[in-house]
Amino acid sequence: MKAAAQVLFARYGIDAVTVQQIISAAGQRNNAALHYHFGDKDELVRQLVVDGAKVLDQRRREMLKALEASGRPVTVRDVLVVLVVPVIELSNDARWAGYVRFTSNLQSTNRAMLRSALSNKWNGGYIACLANLKSLLSDMPEPLIDQRLSILGIYANAILSAREAALDTRTARHANFWERLYTLENILDTLEATITCEPSSTTLALVSQS
Repeated sequence: MKAAAQVLFARYGIDAVTVQQIISAAGQRNNAALHYHFGDKDELVRQLVVDGAKVLDQRRREMLKALEASGRPVTVRDVLVVLVVPVIELSNDARWAGYVRFTSNLQSTNRAMLRSALSNKWNGGYIACLANLKSLLSDMPEPLIDQRLSILGIYANAILSAREAALDTRTARHANFWERLYTLENILDTLEATITCEPSSTTLALVSQS
């Protein structure tokens, strides 16, 4: 039932999907099955968030630990790899079909529910990555760094959601675009440029007036 709901939420949005549609997609005959297992749709959404978040957080923590153990200076690129690669690994696994779009949709439509589900417990690796990036970008004004990190999250969610949607449809054109050898590195290039590019004099002047 969770897998069926996740795919439906990814394709149509949480609010547009009914309990009956989830029951039908899961091949259940009993209309009360969702309420029996989860209580209500909101609880199902929260459990779906946590299920994937646990996997992402564990992977990110492992990668951060490996970076620390390497003893070399950590770069912006290193941190972006920790942020992005676990999401791509997850979306490549059929068991997590739709998770990226589902959580991206939830973040844009009901951020309070997303934060409540994570409860500052299942996104520690993500928070550590942002702290690392903030430290590495410390030569910029703090308000600019904070905004760039938010923009980074928006861009990354959009890119990774588009990639997941292409995997869902599996058309030849989409496959050709997203499965080129250089695609991941090119994504990382664009995200790195987003947060490290030199602020214009106009931007810096406006920041100083804020």
